[in-house]
Amino acid sequence: MIRLKSALRRLARSTKGSMAIETALIAPVLVLMSLGSFEISRMVARQHELQSGALEAEAIALAANAGASTNTTTLKSILMSSLGLTASQVTVLKMYRCDRDDTLVTDRDDCGDDSDREDRVSTYVRLTLTDSYTPIWRRLGIAGNYTYNVVRTVQLS
Repeated sequence: MIRLKSALRRLARSTKGSMAIETALIAPVLVLMSLGSFEISRMVARQHELQSGALEAEAIALAANAGASTNTTTLKSILMSSLGLTASQVTVLKMYRCDRDDTLVTDRDDCGDDSDREDRVSTYVRLTLTDSYTPIWRRLGIAGNYTYNVVRTVQLS
């Protein structure tokens, strides 16, 4: 019995292996925090990439409109190639605002057929970019996919 008590005292005073136990407790937490930080930074980077792409398309639309009419097909293909998106993920839609109305319409003829219609119609381009991202923690059953949805409306005239 005395041997058991002395062995327990020595074990209680010994610090050998305490570092291994502390590491075993803290390492999983640190790994999860690192993985989470990495995934969040990738998500933020993709959001920034889509926003920058929309800004680039806005500049192209404004520059093209200064010399001629804006070709939505060309704008869509530029966005698809620069951002790595498919045709279903990019929408470029020409829209019109009639006189002082707050709503936008997709058909210019909806603004009426007056001869002075040109003075009352403003032209817009609406860019919609959608994408989704599946983070690694989705495999663990935590949360779901993250969906990006960037919408820009640019007034051309």
